[in-house]
Amino acid sequence: MRKILQSIALITLFAFSPSKLVKTKVAEGITISLPTELKPMAEDDLIVRYPSVRAPLAAYTDVNRTLDFSINISATQWPDGDLDMASKFFKASITNLYDRVDFIDEGIHIIHKKKYIFFEFESRVNGNKMSLGEQQPFFRYTYVQYLIEPKRSLVMSFNCPKAVREDWQETVRLVMKSVKVK
Repeated sequence: MRKILQSIALITLFAFSPSKLVKTKVAEGITISLPTELKPMAEDDLIVRYPSVRAPLAAYTDVNRTLDFSINISATQWPDGDLDMASKFFKASITNLYDRVDFIDEGIHIIHKKKYIFFEFESRVNGNKMSLGEQQPFFRYTYVQYLIEPKRSLVMSFNCPKAVREDWQETVRLVMKSVKVK
């Protein structure tokens, strides 16, 4: 009975979601259903927004460049599969990235028989009072989840301005639960 109720809830959420979700192959062996508003990020945009030696496996954004979804392989590996330890490490990393973090939800959930660590939060980065045009704080809504495997850790992240969180929150939860990793 519980599975039937969960299925009805998912169907209802898909029917009233603000965006149509389209199954998308983001990398070899990885698919996820993404909102139609998100398109692959341009190479020059990717370089500016993800300055790293390790480029994301895939990155998507909307036409206004305010919504982002990315999937990456973390440099941190957890060969022993200790999800509790990994969860504490990732949470500490998140809190160190921002001036303020308000967690909405967090935990470990199972998607297609795999365990994912997830964090849903709002963040604040304080403005720089000494820099013209950068004086106001910056607020974001983020949903990030991690899949810990023996030889890699996958990181999936969605973020948008805090002001549009309510428009996207349920859709993002559906997106993250649609991931399939072979």
